[in-house]
Amino acid sequence: MDVLSDAIAAVRLGQPSSSRLRTRERGWSTRLDPYDGAGFHIVLRGSCWVLPSAGDPVLLGPGDAVLLPHGTEHVLADHPLDARAMARAVPFERWRDMQMPEISSDTAEFEILCGKYRLDRRGQHPLVAELPQLIHLPTRIGDRIELRSAIDLLGLELDRRGPGSCIAVPGLLDLLLIYMIRAWMTESSTGLWPAALTDPITAAALRALHTDPAAPWTIDRLAAETGVSRATLARRFTALIGQPPMAYLTWWRMTRAAVLLRDTADPLATIASQVGYATPYAFSHAFTRQFGRSPGRYRTTHTRIPTPTTPFAAAD
Repeated sequence: MDVLSDAIAAVRLGQPSSSRLRTRERGWSTRLDPYDGAGFHIVLRGSCWVLPSAGDPVLLGPGDAVLLPHGTEHVLADHPLDARAMARAVPFERWRDMQMPEISSDTAEFEILCGKYRLDRRGQHPLVAELPQLIHLPTRIGDRIELRSAIDLLGLELDRRGPGSCIAVPGLLDLLLIYMIRAWMTESSTGLWPAALTDPITAAALRALHTDPAAPWTIDRLAAETGVSRATLARRFTALIGQPPMAYLTWWRMTRAAVLLRDTADPLATIASQVGYATPYAFSHAFTRQFGRSPGRYRTTHTRIPTPTTPFAAAD
């Protein structure tokens, strides 16, 4: 696993969902309440405004995408004038209830692709926490080819709902999330994590720790892995990540353990081994120090029980 994949896997809950909305109405506006997750909008036809709860309005044209990684309250409107005051509030989890009756694409003047991801903010990776409240990705000819391809494929799946859509749609939504965050990381001029993942020394150290977090890492072994001295590794890593390599490793091991406790029925001894601890006792001590509760109590509180789904049910 790489850092971005691990960061998203640590907070993902359930399956993402999406829908295409069309309208020929004028003067519409809708306020979407805060959501415990992330949401996105991609304009397919026409234009609209996104008005975040804090910050300037953002105009979206055809092909433009906007990601709200923290589920920030915002308004969608065809015109920014008085849109905040006039917008009808809709809970983000019910964003498909916006006052946009389903009409034929042939008569629509405005069409938008909307989606959402449920996220568990407990143990959130700092890469995810560092994302801005709103990421605007304007369309540019010949740019972000992967993102544009994923958007096109998702649109086709939502239109046709062919065999396998229950798997295809969530998979394409996952791709959209990765591509939107990747675009921000590539183009961002601020933030520690875009710099950390492009710094060859820090990126190599992170890659090693995430590839095998259970390995018996020491600062000497990690320095040898990255091909630099201990002092150089510690200085570069701490400056870009905000903590020394071994402190980050301990934090990531415990975060990974929390995900395993939440999502699996593996015994504590197995989880301890998977995150680099020789005994359940040593693991339990480290886990309790970070989370303020024992692994057993954490599992009791946070265990997710999967809900069976019909294999051929339409994706949400």
